[in-house]
Amino acid sequence: MIKQCSAEVFGTFWLVFGGCGSAVLAAGFPELGIGFAGVALAFGLTVLTMAYAVGHISGGHFNPAVTLGLFAGGRIPGSTVLPYIISQVIGGILAGGVLYLIATGKAGFDVSASGFASNGYGEHSPGGYSLLAAIIAEFVLTAFFLIIIHGATDKRAPAGFAPLAIGLALTLIHLISIPVTNTSVNPARSTGVALFQGDWALSQLWVFWIVPIIGAMAGGFIYKTLLSDDN
Repeated sequence: MIKQCSAEVFGTFWLVFGGCGSAVLAAGFPELGIGFAGVALAFGLTVLTMAYAVGHISGGHFNPAVTLGLFAGGRIPGSTVLPYIISQVIGGILAGGVLYLIATGKAGFDVSASGFASNGYGEHSPGGYSLLAAIIAEFVLTAFFLIIIHGATDKRAPAGFAPLAIGLALTLIHLISIPVTNTSVNPARSTGVALFQGDWALSQLWVFWIVPIIGAMAGGFIYKTLLSDDN
């Protein structure tokens, strides 16, 4: 379990540092900025690379919602849920801290005003989307993310391609929903930066815990009951 939890810490750290780091450090330059599409790709690449690097150790969850969705789908025992979630949150917070140290090394950087790649709705949504829109987006996208994860790792699926499918799915999810919520589908990712943004992000963080978890568990249940070969 120590090795598994360590893998989850490292994997979640890389996801938050790579994905949110691309948004905070690289997205906003007028000439060299990578934009929404670049940030979406960065998130997908973090999952893809760490799934190949440590997925064989822990399963490569890197996300409390994924852990609970896999539990709902009957893929993992309940005994792994809490240790994994704690490890993922630790990894997310460590990544947020390292990103904070780097970002504040630039003169004039304001972590609160910048948003620090935090997730939000209403006036804090990149596109001005409402709370209801945020809830629907996060629920649907996390549910489908878990259906994809279950399907890609099913024993009937082609072996060795699951990280690629999952990484591309996360990229697509971000392409859809960055304008809506800045894309969470991952409570550890949301927590890791919200703690350092320290303002509105903390007051809206509840959405990005509750909704992705419900969506993930719905996705896991749907796959288990309707799509799994075990029934």
